Amino acid sequence: MEKTNVMRIFDKEGVDYTPFEYDNTITDGVSVAAALGEEVECVFKTLVTVGNDNKNYVFVIPVAEKLDLKKAARAAGVKNIEMIKQKELFPLSGYIHGGCSPIGMKKKFPTVIDETAVLFDYFYVSAGKVGKQVRVSPNDIVRLIDATFADLTFNS
Repeated sequence: MEKTNVMRIFDKEGVDYTPFEYDNTITDGVSVAAALGEEVECVFKTLVTVGNDNKNYVFVIPVAEKLDLKKAARAAGVKNIEMIKQKELFPLSGYIHGGCSPIGMKKKFPTVIDETAVLFDYFYVSAGKVGKQVRVSPNDIVRLIDATFADLTFNS
């Protein structure tokens, strides 16, 4: 498998991970989890937002969940947050929709991972390209990018 920047960063930093590939025509997270043969609760997506302070914030949540913007703003310490426009994603992060990873963005943004990640020894995040995921410890991600954990999704 061709290494992505995410994998190279993990290699350089000594982070233990397992890469996975799936059909890159699969675009929704629930189907990605199925393609990986994993429970949907341990496959996470990366969302990029902008706060009322005009700073960007990254949130990593389970693929089947929706980001609660009020909880996200509280976790980021701002009054409110909104999703960035899709056309802004690549220039800002270096990633395209469906291949956005919390690791290896053009700049280091404050990042919050949904607290449910701590329930797992490992979880899946994008490896930085559509059709590629990495299985990694949530704690390794937190350590690597100074992320935090918080409740970020709507309660069902």
